[in-house]
Amino acid sequence: MAECIRVRFLLLLAAVAALTASGDVPALRAAAAADPADPAGGAGGPAAPGAPVPGRPGPGRPGPGRQGAPAAAAADGSPAAAASPPRRRAAPWRLSDEAACREDLTRLCPRHSWTNNLAVLECLQDRKEENEIAADCNHLLWNYKLNLTTDPKFESVAVEVCKSTISEIKECAAEERGKGYLVSCLVDHRGNISEYQCNQYITKMTSIVFSDFRLICGFMDKCHDDINSLHCGSISTGEKDLHSQGEVIECLEKGVVQEVEGVVGAHPIREECKKAILRVAELSSDDFHLDRYLYFSCRSDRERFCENTPAGEGRVYKCLFNHKFEEAMSERCREALTTRQKLISQDYKVSYSLARACRAELKKHHCSAETPRAREARLSYLLLCLESSVHRGRTVSGECQGEMLDYRRMLMEDFSLSPEIVLHCRGEIESHCSGLHRKGRTLHCLMRVGRSEPAAMEGQCQKALQTLIQEADPGADYRIDRALNEACESVIQTACKHIRNGDPMILSCLMEHLYTDKMVEDCENRLLELQYFIARDWKLDAVLFKKCQGDASRLCHTVGWNETTELMPPGAVFSCLYRHANRSVDQGRRLSRDCKVEVQRILRQRALDVKLDPELQTHCMTDLGKWCSEKIDPGQELECLQDHLEDLVSNCRDTVGDLTELESENIQIEALLMRACEPVIHTYCHEISDNQQDSGDLMECLVQNKHQKEMNDKCAVGVTHFQLIQIKDFRFSYKFKMACKEDVLKLCPNIKKKVDVVLCLSTTVRNDTLQDVKEPRVSVKCRKQLRVEELEMSEDIRLEPELYDSCKQDINRLCPNVAFGSAQVKECLKEQKKHLSPKCHQRVFRLQEVEMMDPELDYQLMKVCKNMIRRYCTDTEGKSVLQCLKQNKNSELMDPKCKQLITKRQITQNTDYRLNPVLKKSCKADIPKFCQSILKKGAGDSELEGQVIACLKLKYADQRLSPDCEDQIRVILEESALDYRLDPQLQIHCTSEISRLCAEEAAAQEQTGQVEECLKVNLLKIKQEACKKEVLVMLKESKADIFVDPVLHTACALDIKHQCASIPPGRGRQMSCLLESLQDKRVRLQPECKRRLQDRIDMWNYAAKVAPADGLSDLAMQVMASPSKTYLLASISVGVAILFALGLLCGRITKRVTQQLKDR
Repeated sequence: MAECIRVRFLLLLAAVAALTASGDVPALRAAAAADPADPAGGAGGPAAPGAPVPGRPGPGRPGPGRQGAPAAAAADGSPAAAASPPRRRAAPWRLSDEAACREDLTRLCPRHSWTNNLAVLECLQDRKEENEIAADCNHLLWNYKLNLTTDPKFESVAVEVCKSTISEIKECAAEERGKGYLVSCLVDHRGNISEYQCNQYITKMTSIVFSDFRLICGFMDKCHDDINSLHCGSISTGEKDLHSQGEVIECLEKGVVQEVEGVVGAHPIREECKKAILRVAELSSDDFHLDRYLYFSCRSDRERFCENTPAGEGRVYKCLFNHKFEEAMSERCREALTTRQKLISQDYKVSYSLARACRAELKKHHCSAETPRAREARLSYLLLCLESSVHRGRTVSGECQGEMLDYRRMLMEDFSLSPEIVLHCRGEIESHCSGLHRKGRTLHCLMRVGRSEPAAMEGQCQKALQTLIQEADPGADYRIDRALNEACESVIQTACKHIRNGDPMILSCLMEHLYTDKMVEDCENRLLELQYFIARDWKLDAVLFKKCQGDASRLCHTVGWNETTELMPPGAVFSCLYRHANRSVDQGRRLSRDCKVEVQRILRQRALDVKLDPELQTHCMTDLGKWCSEKIDPGQELECLQDHLEDLVSNCRDTVGDLTELESENIQIEALLMRACEPVIHTYCHEISDNQQDSGDLMECLVQNKHQKEMNDKCAVGVTHFQLIQIKDFRFSYKFKMACKEDVLKLCPNIKKKVDVVLCLSTTVRNDTLQDVKEPRVSVKCRKQLRVEELEMSEDIRLEPELYDSCKQDINRLCPNVAFGSAQVKECLKEQKKHLSPKCHQRVFRLQEVEMMDPELDYQLMKVCKNMIRRYCTDTEGKSVLQCLKQNKNSELMDPKCKQLITKRQITQNTDYRLNPVLKKSCKADIPKFCQSILKKGAGDSELEGQVIACLKLKYADQRLSPDCEDQIRVILEESALDYRLDPQLQIHCTSEISRLCAEEAAAQEQTGQVEECLKVNLLKIKQEACKKEVLVMLKESKADIFVDPVLHTACALDIKHQCASIPPGRGRQMSCLLESLQDKRVRLQPECKRRLQDRIDMWNYAAKVAPADGLSDLAMQVMASPSKTYLLASISVGVAILFALGLLCGRITKRVTQQLKDR
């Protein structure tokens, strides 16, 4: 038989009598006849004076408790001097017949129990504490029980009653008879006793023998010194009554606990006594009556809380444990229960129900060792071993799992049950968590300290907390954490009611509802405190472990659930998993789909709070303090780190970069952003959202719909922030990275920033297009995604860092209240272009040049004119959209806002020929030929303010431009004739005159040429010479083509149709036709046309007087346009003839003189 605490059980006559009376076993009747009162019949009664009693002082040594004759009598075994029974008695001896106990018996026990010694003994032994009994009666009961322990007749009764049981239990069959060890063995194995009579017999005896530690065989020998060292009380009979005997055991148990907890000054208990104490606790584990101290401490609490709970199999213990922190629970009982729980944490066998329910599983899964009291006996080891089996999908009975759940909850409720917590967290508890002992509040207080003030917690305490949470494993069942369960009950009932109670996904559900309207503050705090520690060991998330244990073993070389390695500590496993989640198909060794979904779920939850990401918090602790100390709202810390990515230390930058790269593939990781964008996603992106394989499509959809009415401010800010983060590294844009990875490596190596990569690739595409390369260097899929990136970047100036940095001060000065979205800041800068700083002006000009070359990059134009483009320019190539819109600007169905924006773009184009790609291409030969002097004045990106176009207009009037260039200038002239704002030079020089002379026409903004007409009519009133010169130029241009004079053209439209229908427009032909018709008296022009023509003639005549010709060509044009051109041409011809004749004459004279000189 394995070593145990030998217990000499008294063979109770009353038990025998009771069994005999019931007729259970005939052999017991014979044993009952051997009355303890009969010295010959059994030594169970009080011994004859002087008779030696085993295990007590002999006649020559007085007992320790009393002096004189009474002491001697007691030492010899007599109940009392006056109550010494005769040697032979015919009737059975009864305790009720003894004078020493008669008064107490009458006072405390019902009369019907007096004939049964067992009933009397139980009555007096289990009395209420305040009901004391006489010392003589107490000693009588003690000697009565002590003398019974060596009676071989009652052992023979046990052999008779438990015959088949003894034969089945090999250890008991091998015990030596006659020393009381047989019954002790049967008690050891009482869990295996199936015989009803034998089980009842053993149960009745154990309740009596556990009433006094001195009756337990070997206990005195092993713990005598420790009892004295710990001052647990005297072991003498006279000084301790029945009630205080249990206190000695309790005192020793507390000594064991204090030693384990490392209490200062704790007395080290000898190992053999420690084993004896735990063994006693184990033997009393099935019936709380056997733990005498706890029984007396909790008797009233048992009646209050567990009245209907039957004794046996540890049921009363469990019931009391469950009510331990109830307000009505007495403090003494709570203390006794805590001591017993601490013993259970040292040896799981002290819990009868746990040891019985999990016995087979412990053996099946190799969770127990052959050597008792070894490490494997610790409750923590048992829980970890069995939890590992459960997590690995191995079979563990429901009964065992139920017991495990109870004790895991017990560990989470009371921190003092974990000696490591008590030992290593004493300072933290005293400093931060005093007075929070109940219902797991101390543990959650420590978790809060570890989460919010890591520096205030010692590493050993942190490690002890982490170990305890692994042992309790609340991640597998939230109900284990009572504090969390109570705080989150209302949230679970509303937000997570669709999930089965106790399912590990409830914790995940709570995390998904963090920072939502359904979450309550107390639940939020408890949840974050627990998740902080769960996040530091990937195994503590039950769902993650289940889905990823194969991947973790294959890719990260992990070991068992309750085992760790230095090469891959628990906190590093998740980092390994999410790094593999980023791998492409080509790289191989990717996560399984189920595991990747769980990794993304964890990342989505961790994004809510940076403290939930151990690697991020460890690597970025310094940067968080340096850059993000004021960011306290949910999700702000990670955004702050992303904003300062370039400023972070290397490890932190890499960690944030990896996380951002993973977010780019699946933006659903950003839980707060997804909540904010739910209306937009539901309306425009639900198909993508429903597909678990995001691959960057969802963010692209959100960007494209950023300005829909369903978009709220939070979502727009979140989407824009992610766009701003993406420009820091092209890897952060998943679709762009996957489409252009090879192109970047080949064409743009060593370039990291996305904006630079986009510029590099777009420049390559443009050059290939201009050079008509047959095989473009940029792949088709990359060009397609590059286009998407360019369009997205055009929406916000901040997405173009060079432009934004150059104009930041100008933005603050000129556009302080303008929102960044929808390219509004860009538009503001364009409108304030004259007031920009040189550096910003240069950048804005480059921006406009790019937008005019590719109107699809003009965000405002594409947004405002979206419907008009669909109506008029459906089949138009993207780069010709603006040209198409200009051609349809004056259509009746043109949207007014779009028309206004088109006009703005026309004004911009006319300020510099480089902003008009069509004109630039058509006049590429004419511009350097006629306007070289103007080009020399302009340097770099400085604007020419319409000078080149003005130069080309003059040459148009001279009819010296190439056909293509002439066509483009005609269009410009026609457009500017209708709207003076399209003529930059006119607007520059005539702004004040327009305000003075033509304010009404300018305010009307009818774009019908009324302002130009006003200036022409008031030519004589114009004071500024520069403005007058511009008006004269307009008059000159109108002579070249009637379309340039919209007022005249409108007035003479019918006359042109009737008189000049066969004459093609251009080069002044139709104007000449009208002038000739005016001179022809046979032709009757419309009165308005006739009046307008006459006004124009007068204006031209005035212009000819005040505006001298700039050159011979200009002079020729003036002559040809003059009404007296016949007279002027005749005069010029006569003059030329005279000069020719004089030239001939003078030439012959000169030649003759020269010949005469030669002849000499």
